[in-house]
Amino acid sequence: MIVPRYQQRTIYEGIYRSLIPDQKQLLWEKWMLKVDALLDDDELIEMVHAALGRRRPKSQTRGRRGTPSEVVLRLIVLKHMKNWSYETLEREVRANLLYRDFTRIGGEAVPDAKTMVRLGQALGPEVTRKIHERVVQLAREEKVTTGRKMRVDTTVVETNIHYPTDSSLLGDGVRVLTRTMKRIEEEVGRVGTRARNWTRSVTHRLIEIGKATRGEGEEGKERQKKVYRKLMAVTRKVVAQAEAFVDEVRQGIKKAADWQGDLVVEALARQLEEVSKLTRRVLEQTKARVIKGDTHFKRKLLSIFETATEAIRKGKAAKPTEFGKMVKIQESENQIVTDYEIFEERPADQAVLMPSIEKHKEIFDRAPELVATDAGFYSAENETRAKEAGVEKVAIPNKHTRSPARISHQRQRWFRRAQQWRVGSEGGISVLKRRHGLFRSRYKGSHGMERWVGFGVIAKNLINIARATTK
Repeated sequence: MIVPRYQQRTIYEGIYRSLIPDQKQLLWEKWMLKVDALLDDDELIEMVHAALGRRRPKSQTRGRRGTPSEVVLRLIVLKHMKNWSYETLEREVRANLLYRDFTRIGGEAVPDAKTMVRLGQALGPEVTRKIHERVVQLAREEKVTTGRKMRVDTTVVETNIHYPTDSSLLGDGVRVLTRTMKRIEEEVGRVGTRARNWTRSVTHRLIEIGKATRGEGEEGKERQKKVYRKLMAVTRKVVAQAEAFVDEVRQGIKKAADWQGDLVVEALARQLEEVSKLTRRVLEQTKARVIKGDTHFKRKLLSIFETATEAIRKGKAAKPTEFGKMVKIQESENQIVTDYEIFEERPADQAVLMPSIEKHKEIFDRAPELVATDAGFYSAENETRAKEAGVEKVAIPNKHTRSPARISHQRQRWFRRAQQWRVGSEGGISVLKRRHGLFRSRYKGSHGMERWVGFGVIAKNLINIARATTK
């Protein structure tokens, strides 16, 4: 049964508070005092409570008492503020009296890491978005942001994958298929097609490919193609085995001893079917890219675990290609992130500007007086449409013009000051990546990416609200 809050304090907490009555002012970090007050908001707790109540039909009325909604919200916010894993969060909160007090756990038992993973997943992308919108509303109520200014930039949040090569993707497919077939055999016994373990052979081929890539010239390329053909042949055999396993499960040849085992076997068969299709895609792209030399293969798969991953080039010298998803970060005064968006496919920066202005108008009920972005967002149409939308000052540099009028326009004091303020968006993105973990999403899938980015933004906003109101 899910409850909003703990209703009764323990004797342990009473003794602790009597010994250190002013422990908040003495021991808490400054930002924690204000964030603690912000997280007491009833609407935030109600959002989390409603999401947890939807996990099961009777979650709000029956069953043993679960972790209260207020505690779940504070635990996840603390996790993303500190950029901890769930294991680190459990260990730190369990051992630290301040974190126990901040998360409202007090003298109660700290939920273990696996429980917190499931509670975090219950707060899907929609709930995360609502929590963010409420935090932005709280920033408006605290007069931290008024929506007079707007800046927007894009960045890449990487998915949690290794560097993708065709050989390593084939190796991943063989490893997962073999492991899944072995698990099915453990459930059903040695019935029907037997699973042969080709992983050792695949490992040798991967080592040979690594050695062959060191060779130069046509001879090295031919040696590499020869080893790739061997690897692809082994991979096709494994995929054929997996497809035979799926057929035998569907026909009832591979059947477990009880209905619970059958459910496990059905789930494993679905996984086999899905990974088999992905591995065939990798075989197709390997044939096109390595054997035929078509390096611009359009349907390239970069991971069999994070299938939505894109290869994105942002012109960085240290990291020319990043593997993840493009994310928009839109800010107003005091570095408050008013909106974020994860794009399914990377758009041109010019296509992002006008939807961002419309979103700003939706949040603040008026257009910003100033819009500042980098040169990637510039187009004459964007500048005209922004002014038509009600923006008084549009500070988007055009670096490809030699017009004296345009150069004079960009040298005006307000334009240069707007660009100086715009540079802060890059610093804000850096803070999101370094302090809140947006370098790489540790949650799986597109929903996981939404939650990871969303709670990172929420954590940053809460800290910025606290700092702006306690200066």
